[in-house]
Amino acid sequence: MEKVEYIREAVRSVLSNRLRAILTAAIIAIGITALVGILTAISAIDNSVNSNLASLGANSFTINTEVGRWERMRKVAPPLRYHEVLQFEAMMKDKGTVAISTVLSFSAEAKYRSQKTNPNIQVVGSNVDYLKQQDVQTAKGRLFTEQEMENGQYVALIGSEIAQTLFDKEDPINKNIRVLGRSYKVVGVLEKRGSDMGGGSLDRSIIIPLTNARILFSSEPTFTVTVQVYRPEEFESVMAEAEMLMRRIRNDRVGAPSSFQIERNETLAEELSKITGYLSIGGGVISFITLLGASVGLMNIMLVSVTERTREIGTRKAIGATPRQIQWQFLLEAIAICQLGGIAGIIMGLLIGNGVARLMEIDVFIVPWGAMLLGVTVCAVVGVAAGFYPSYKASRLDPIEALRYE
Repeated sequence: MEKVEYIREAVRSVLSNRLRAILTAAIIAIGITALVGILTAISAIDNSVNSNLASLGANSFTINTEVGRWERMRKVAPPLRYHEVLQFEAMMKDKGTVAISTVLSFSAEAKYRSQKTNPNIQVVGSNVDYLKQQDVQTAKGRLFTEQEMENGQYVALIGSEIAQTLFDKEDPINKNIRVLGRSYKVVGVLEKRGSDMGGGSLDRSIIIPLTNARILFSSEPTFTVTVQVYRPEEFESVMAEAEMLMRRIRNDRVGAPSSFQIERNETLAEELSKITGYLSIGGGVISFITLLGASVGLMNIMLVSVTERTREIGTRKAIGATPRQIQWQFLLEAIAICQLGGIAGIIMGLLIGNGVARLMEIDVFIVPWGAMLLGVTVCAVVGVAAGFYPSYKASRLDPIEALRYE
């Protein structure tokens, strides 16, 4: 019961000085907002990354090159050629599905009559297995037929944002749009997906048949191959076989490094998790510095409060309050103020973190319970650290001297 009375007295003291308590709590709230907001946004990004990698399947690996970023790379790692990926596909089709894709542009502009999109459209050429691995579904229309894929016909699947911009309420199916200087018939509108892990989005993408995409390049494009193995228990052997096969197709010399990259998607997930882990640590350090400044400010305010309430302390001691009771009162008052700021900071951090996620088109509301528990714990620690010395100073005041204080 004694502890309950300490808490009641601390709450009464906080309520009697509302403005000072609010301003002090606001200092703490800023630090907790930074902590929870950063961790919430990072959790949303991590969730999006993992879900996008999961769509590729755990039993898959990717083969590509880094061509185009540096001219010197062309001599060391020439891009995957069309005939190479077709040969690879034919020789690996009994081991797994072989998705082949190429990106024609990241900044294309699509037009329909007088309407046009912003120049931020991604145009992708793909084969049938790419659509399967990416789990591409249509909200309207259909996917490509085998004949359209084989003949390289001018047909396209468009993202939901493109359909909204160009057609509004008009049905886009079987309408012709212009992109990259060519006319394409829209056969399907993709389901809304949101942003992927690379910051792109199928909602702002146009997919065309791989054979058609190849003829749009003035030079040979570079291709990316993703193999999803039929039997997970054979994954390691199939991946090793695929590497040897691609080396043979590309005429890599014995003992020389491979002229391509082969990477399992699980490894990519682990690397991305490390990056988000580093971001979390960085966010925690920034938040710690903010909270350190907040704790100094709180200690200063509590010291001022002790000075202002010297006569009150003297009166309480004169009627029998012990130094321990005085110390507990001021310590719990500091903790109460910190917890008020912590609750406000957690709420604002949740809203800001998820707001950042929505700006990145990650349509998932994240509630990081770990970050929230950490925020409450940090507030208690800050309250104890900032309130201990002022409460100790208050408990050591001489009651006679305190009553004389003006």
